[in-house]
Amino acid sequence: MLGDTLDDRPVIFGEVLFDRFPDGSDVLGGAPFNVAWNLKMLGADPLFVGAVGNDDHGQRVRAAMVGAGLDTRALLVAPDAPTGTVEVALQAGEPSYDILPDQAYDHVQASAIQMAVPVPVALLYHGSLALRAEPSGSACSWLAEQSQRRFVDVNLRQPWYSPDRVLDLIRNADYVKLNRDELRELVAGDNDVSRVESLIETACVREAVILTAGSEGAAIHLSDGSRFEAPAPRVQDLGDPVGAGDAFASLVILGVLEGWSWPVTLERALGFAASVCTLQGATSNDPAFYAAARHRWSQ
Repeated sequence: MLGDTLDDRPVIFGEVLFDRFPDGSDVLGGAPFNVAWNLKMLGADPLFVGAVGNDDHGQRVRAAMVGAGLDTRALLVAPDAPTGTVEVALQAGEPSYDILPDQAYDHVQASAIQMAVPVPVALLYHGSLALRAEPSGSACSWLAEQSQRRFVDVNLRQPWYSPDRVLDLIRNADYVKLNRDELRELVAGDNDVSRVESLIETACVREAVILTAGSEGAAIHLSDGSRFEAPAPRVQDLGDPVGAGDAFASLVILGVLEGWSWPVTLERALGFAASVCTLQGATSNDPAFYAAARHRWSQ
């Protein structure tokens, strides 16, 4: 079992929020929160670092974490900001997202998390959205300084990024995950392989760039020039693709923590992402869903 000591625990930093739909329903999520949830349910012991408001949504987040066994010591309360929400609109059956400003996840104070996070941090995961504002940007920078390894999951969300800022966040990361559209937005080049090579060189990526391509699969490009590619498995009984990228990131982190080879990590990450596509939403409350994933790896 992972996480037997505090020093071995991955730290997951970033947004926890609710996707709010036109019918008034809402779903708990946020890429970092989904990653933390998946890791916990798969047997790791992540420490989620984020913030909620002093409101009903914040209480729901805390209750969900307690129910899943997630440590809440680094879940802060931002009294002057609401728990994060994203307004989801459906246009011709396709969702569009309105990511609201000044949410609780923008208000993570470095001084507060210094009391809650054991250092050094074995592995830090963060995205790009929660670093859009202060003080959360500085809080994540402090965590990065305490971390032995850093995993950056690029999530470009309009209007909350600039390419130069995102490239700065990637610089000197050990692992960077992004999709093809994000790669092409950030890096010029004749093809995706040359773009990844340029990203590794210019951003000084230490270990690997993980490039996802939806139903076409994914590739892991190592800083030494090695590359591993695999197609995505066919999804039976498709629910929706929400959270597939977060599921993929979760498995790459798990592979790093457990010392899997890169080809094994890639195969398992693609398989787990495909299984999440059978759900309605990004995660499951059913432990059997995650137990089935681990059972497949043991065969």
